[in-house]
Amino acid sequence: MSLACVFPGQGSQSVGMQGELAAQHPIVQDTFAEASGALGYDLWQLVAAGPAERLNSTECTQPAMLAAGVATWRLWTQQGGATPAMVAGHSLGEFTALVCAGALDFPTAAALVRDRGRYMQEATPAGGGAMAAILGLDDAAAEAACAEAAQGEIVEAVNYNAPGQIVIAGQASAVERAIVAARARGAKRAVLLPVSVPAHSSLMRGAAAQLRERLAGVAISAPRIEYISAVDAQAHREPADIRALLERQLASPVRWSATVLALSARGANVLVECGPGKVLTALNRRIERRPEISCLAIEDQASLEAALAATRSAS
Repeated sequence: MSLACVFPGQGSQSVGMQGELAAQHPIVQDTFAEASGALGYDLWQLVAAGPAERLNSTECTQPAMLAAGVATWRLWTQQGGATPAMVAGHSLGEFTALVCAGALDFPTAAALVRDRGRYMQEATPAGGGAMAAILGLDDAAAEAACAEAAQGEIVEAVNYNAPGQIVIAGQASAVERAIVAARARGAKRAVLLPVSVPAHSSLMRGAAAQLRERLAGVAISAPRIEYISAVDAQAHREPADIRALLERQLASPVRWSATVLALSARGANVLVECGPGKVLTALNRRIERRPEISCLAIEDQASLEAALAATRSAS
């Protein structure tokens, strides 16, 4: 068995997430408490009780998802889970992967991603940006729909999530035109997402410049576990390289399909999603369809036990 752990990004959060695991394993709330110390507010209280509007604000979502991923990782390790050969993360999940690989200090990362979220929120005027999911088109057709719809504005493919599943982002009016263009090209679905931050589009270049300045004061170490970035589906080890990559990532597409294929090409045959929900696990199964590749998610006690049992029997 060769294990890869993968970490989700924004969109997997919900009020009450990880409540069952926290009730049985103190390490979950302990992890959130550690993040709270860096943030100056009670992150677990926000996750446990809401309000949802605040949890879903980007500057709160990002540290919440970071803490949830790190808590799951720590629980996995505490319960005797195997050390992965590789880690990767989707968007914000890259920061979680780097914390778990020993490249970033956790409290430092919590404050960092809070600021990253704020830079993203401030990068476009309220209501000025949008994202949409395009289902049932190949990459080239989705990109062509964006090119047709731009008309001097910005709309781009920003998440290559799985074959036939792409997220686009940009200025709201251009995104709406791209939805129409995608439907005309035969998309099964083309729908606006409930977010106003056009993440990973070129509209985030200003936010990326702010993040570069913020990253200059952050210590980054060489990861102790091989880290595959979803920016380019390549392994990265040098701290200076990782620093530049985290800046570039903010205004670059998430190439998740290519990343999952890179993990399996490097020998990973078990992919375990560490964090709330199972969004990545569903994508991973669409990307890597070979029956010898197992895709598992840890979201509650039953799935934790199932993942532990499956990896022990495979090792």
